[in-house]
Amino acid sequence: MTNVSTQEKSFRLITIPISHYCEKARWALKKLQLPYVEEPHMPPFHRFATGRVGGKSTPVMITEAGAFTDSADILRYLDEIASDNAKLYPTNPELRRQVEELEDLFDEQLGPATRRWGYFYVMDDYKFMQRRWCQGVPFIEGALFPVVFPWMRSVLQRGFNITPESAAQAYEQIKSIFEQVSELLSDGRTYLVGDSFSAADLTFAALAAPAVLPPEHPMRRANLQELPSKMASEISTFRKTPAGAYVLRLYRDRNS
Repeated sequence: MTNVSTQEKSFRLITIPISHYCEKARWALKKLQLPYVEEPHMPPFHRFATGRVGGKSTPVMITEAGAFTDSADILRYLDEIASDNAKLYPTNPELRRQVEELEDLFDEQLGPATRRWGYFYVMDDYKFMQRRWCQGVPFIEGALFPVVFPWMRSVLQRGFNITPESAAQAYEQIKSIFEQVSELLSDGRTYLVGDSFSAADLTFAALAAPAVLPPEHPMRRANLQELPSKMASEISTFRKTPAGAYVLRLYRDRNS
């Protein structure tokens, strides 16, 4: 298996840049200092890129070992090629089980909840969506935004079941997971599992980011003043929790 220290050929990472699951994969690659080339696309144009390599949604990472079409699979592959002092998963079986359980919780519950909650507030804001969806994408895709956005907004609303009721439920789900993470951190630990940064920390921070808006996030994030007042108030509340403060710290540390 190729080791991080000998990896030279850049991986390809197909993304929707604003996607928090793509952020998870991007962060892992940066953490391991692996060379990669990001190929950003706007919905629905990402399907043309991912479909050519057997994927549907993003992120998709293309390597000499094949294409990985899920953020969790991407992290596991990167862990396999990482050097011993840069692993994303502990070698201790019990600690690894804890990391994988947390990662699964965040992937399956937190990620969909922050997406549904966030889009509910901003999906009808044409200019806001244009700035976020078109960041870094090919010119032709950005030029076609006015044509595809009305249709994609309807697809988004149906596909992610975005309603006032589901958004309220998503908010409660985010709140519950933040409470669980805050409880884990209440004993003063530095990381969620064990003594080192792991896939659990990375996944929580990346997927919680829409609810906290870390200033250091690599994608263009909104100022609270740009957002609906209720959304801004909820973000401020999340930031004040131990879990929210943890996300902000991890993002500061990431760029230090």
